[in-house]
Amino acid sequence: MYELIKNLHSGWAYLALLLLVVAVINSVIGLVGKKEFTAKDRKIAILGLIGTHTQLLIGLILYFVSPLGFSSLGQMSDKALRLTSMEHPLINIIAITLITIGWSKHKKLTTSESKFKTFSIFYSLGLVLILSRIPWSMWF
Repeated sequence: MYELIKNLHSGWAYLALLLLVVAVINSVIGLVGKKEFTAKDRKIAILGLIGTHTQLLIGLILYFVSPLGFSSLGQMSDKALRLTSMEHPLINIIAITLITIGWSKHKKLTTSESKFKTFSIFYSLGLVLILSRIPWSMWF
């Protein structure tokens, strides 16, 4: 079961990152190009949100069944264990929280520029945090 969830978490990460990168690029293009915020832009942003939330749910399940997750919290002197059991989950929860805040804030805004700006800021911050805590040595 552990291997299946681990592979799902690793595989879904590619899709989640792709959706998030597309959402960030779309919002930056919309902001710089002074475009009108449309239903297409909203759908792109929600796909980024859904992709990252799905990844979070898979990751939380993995965290509690993994030998590198919750059960190894007492071994913080090991750099690899600290990354997988504390840094990766904590920073990614913060990142997904920022992405969720960006989604929630955009609903209250009325101008296209402010919506694109909100997505650009919050989704980009989330993306940078996620990229900073991916255990690259375990991923490839």
